[in-house]
Amino acid sequence: MIRTRRISYQDGSLELRRRANGPDVWLLRYRERLPGGTVARRGELIGTTEEYPTKAAASREAARRRFEINSLNPRGKEATFDALIDRYVAEEMPARFSTRRAYSAYLNNHIRPRWGNSSVADVNNPLAVRQWLRGLKLASKSKAHVRTIMRRLFDCAMLWGLLDLARNPMELVRIEGVTKRGLEPTVLTVEQFHKLLEKIDEEPFRTMVLTAMCLGLRCSELLGLKWKDFDWEHLTILVERAIVAGRVDAVKTKYSKSRVPLDPQLAEVLLNWKRRSAFSTPDDWAFASPFTGGQKPYSSWGVQQRRIQPAAKAAGLTGRIGWHTFRHTYRSWLDETGAPMKVQQELMRHASIQTTMNIYGAAMTNSKRQANSAVVRMALKA
Repeated sequence: MIRTRRISYQDGSLELRRRANGPDVWLLRYRERLPGGTVARRGELIGTTEEYPTKAAASREAARRRFEINSLNPRGKEATFDALIDRYVAEEMPARFSTRRAYSAYLNNHIRPRWGNSSVADVNNPLAVRQWLRGLKLASKSKAHVRTIMRRLFDCAMLWGLLDLARNPMELVRIEGVTKRGLEPTVLTVEQFHKLLEKIDEEPFRTMVLTAMCLGLRCSELLGLKWKDFDWEHLTILVERAIVAGRVDAVKTKYSKSRVPLDPQLAEVLLNWKRRSAFSTPDDWAFASPFTGGQKPYSSWGVQQRRIQPAAKAAGLTGRIGWHTFRHTYRSWLDETGAPMKVQQELMRHASIQTTMNIYGAAMTNSKRQANSAVVRMALKA
């Protein structure tokens, strides 16, 4: 009779090792069975107390490391969902800052509190997850984002051997009302926009609003503009970065990174601001904040709360008026000019034409310029 030796799951133990020089370090101690049957004690450095100030923080990193130590162990399926999340954050989280920030909020505010202490195998229950999602006090679109993150976590669990390869359980979970918009976006008429603009007479806020309206930029892209992005000779602007929560980030999609036409009249407005600005070198932000010595642009939230919304109220406008109002309005005004849908898609820099309409064909530069200039005329009353 051949006797097989059961592989034990290595939980290991976390210990703090004092050092005479430098910060103390956290070590994960565990045993490894060698081919000859002997057992060797191993130690893996988790990090210093500067990286992980508390034992709880070090324990979470140690839980992630246990995945690798027990990668061939069937009992690896007993790992907690918290540990799965930690490894996902360390190895698979999207790189874009705004996406990471949104994912972290969903993970820490909703997924961890409910499922963190459960084993990965126990969470592999689509009915339980669906009931939990339905009970969350979130909009349908936000619930869909949570489901997407859960799906990615289960994909990783199968990749790392914590679950058997099978159909992802999140494919069985449906979220009702995802495609329905909770509130219709506010779209301004030409007259309403000019009433709003009349109440914004201070620079650079007036130029910021005009630029947003004339180009349909997202506010993060508007604030991410530097003077070197403007090609005054060929009348184009390169949109290649965004500012999110005061940090430089990538634009939303690869289609968002593009050159957009710069109408001569809007170019004159921007050049007038550049001449007045204390920050006008090529590497300066186009809308640099003097409160940071030009090191950062103005805060989109601050301008919206202190300039745009008070101006909208003073102009007697109703509805939710903010930065994205100008993007929605730009799209509507393009429609009024009779611009082809493919031209509208390229000016809006949508990733898919389905976001605008399902029409195919290449948009020529002249077509885009004409459509954009028509909107600029409306915004500038020319």
